[in-house]
Amino acid sequence: MSTEIIGAPAPVRRRRAQWPVPAALILLSFIPVFFGAVRLTELTGGAAVTPQNARFFDSPLPVLIHIPAAIVYSMLGAFQFVPSLRRGGRGRFNWHRVAGRILVPAGLLVGLSGLWMAVFYDLPEGDGDVLLVLRLIFGSGMVVSIVLGLLAIGRRNFVSHSAWMARGYAIGVAAGTQALVSIPWLLLVGPTSEPIRAVLMGSAWVINLAMAEYFIRRRAQGPARG
Repeated sequence: MSTEIIGAPAPVRRRRAQWPVPAALILLSFIPVFFGAVRLTELTGGAAVTPQNARFFDSPLPVLIHIPAAIVYSMLGAFQFVPSLRRGGRGRFNWHRVAGRILVPAGLLVGLSGLWMAVFYDLPEGDGDVLLVLRLIFGSGMVVSIVLGLLAIGRRNFVSHSAWMARGYAIGVAAGTQALVSIPWLLLVGPTSEPIRAVLMGSAWVINLAMAEYFIRRRAQGPARG
């Protein structure tokens, strides 16, 4: 005998809010986007050459590629974390697919130009060999993650594709996290030494990757069942 009560309202499934994560990513990206825009204005507006920016004026092309690509990658990429946009179906405009065709080349340009600058630009004051190695490791990790994501979608492995793209994005937007972990230190303690700067910068990449792994595993587990 059925125990269902006739006329009782059906249980309402609570829908998870879609925008907190994308909104947080956009806010996180705003800091490097702002300073990147300042750098572009400096390079294209005839600003005075100083010891801090001389390396960019000596070889402007990599940074002129890196900053616009990073702005597109960080801002547009945040919308890939909106579930309703990510689930674009057949027969209609598929946001996720169209945006992905912009984000993949943008992400590769960010990673490859960042690696080029790390290798060929003079080390700025306050950086050191440890931070250089970290930039090379995580920059390479970003490029490899995007490539593995492409290979996964070619095999129609959507779960692996999503995971690798999330890891690449986490590395790519770490500049915002680096500002969040560095600014309090500067305000409370003062200028950083080379080892401390390397620790702060490196911790931001680790934090972002840890958050990416958390969401990857949470998504793999599926919605909680009540």
